[in-house]
Amino acid sequence: MLVIGEKINVMSKTIGPAMKSREAKPIQELALAQVGAGANMLDVNIGPATKGGPEMMDWLVKMIQEVVDVPLSLDTTNAAAMEAGLKVHKGQALINSASGEKERLTSMLSLAAKYDAKVIGLTLTKAGIPRDANERMAIAVDIIGACAEHGVSLENLYLDPLILPIGVAQQQAMEVVEAIKMFRQLNEPPIKTVVGLSNIYNGVPEEIHGVLIRTYLTVLMTAGLDAAIMDALDKDLMDTLKTIQIFKNEILYCHSYLD
Repeated sequence: MLVIGEKINVMSKTIGPAMKSREAKPIQELALAQVGAGANMLDVNIGPATKGGPEMMDWLVKMIQEVVDVPLSLDTTNAAAMEAGLKVHKGQALINSASGEKERLTSMLSLAAKYDAKVIGLTLTKAGIPRDANERMAIAVDIIGACAEHGVSLENLYLDPLILPIGVAQQQAMEVVEAIKMFRQLNEPPIKTVVGLSNIYNGVPEEIHGVLIRTYLTVLMTAGLDAAIMDALDKDLMDTLKTIQIFKNEILYCHSYLD
């Protein structure tokens, strides 16, 4: 499974100020730590970035790729900042994200086609949060159709069924699981899926974060999840992921794991 390290985020109390002051060292150290812990890709989240977004994203992409050789997931709603990052990114980037909302979908898919980037299609529209797996499925179909219109290969698409916090939307947890199963039936080979895993425990007591996220990851991967934006520095979580991969025969030889 593709592990996308979630830590480089403008909302972080340490990384946010470093981004704004262009202090490279803590960001590069965090990038190296996540890759060292097993992240295959790093999410670089600058939020809306309404002021100086393109300059910030340009600097971040260049600076991070000086020290790690994994691709980056560029995370912003600012289309100009997204394009600035795509222009300087080495290799194939991931756009995080295009939602089902028409204007955002058009702008992000246009960039995905222009720069041959992978793209996350978030199953969310202006109408609000989908109520169940069927509504997620309907949005996914629209995203797939839009990919065809913009010349974006379905091989470059990741569908995100939108995880909501368990504390406020308990019934939605299994709707996400069902949506992943349904998405896999839309195409052959199946379209890949991704989630923002930490969303599941937002707003709940910290002492139960671990058991919640490890158990939910197990359920999601059993349903066919392909990728997760997650905390690669959480050793217990990463150990859970590797163990699931053994049971699913995604790692062919388990001797090194068992040792």
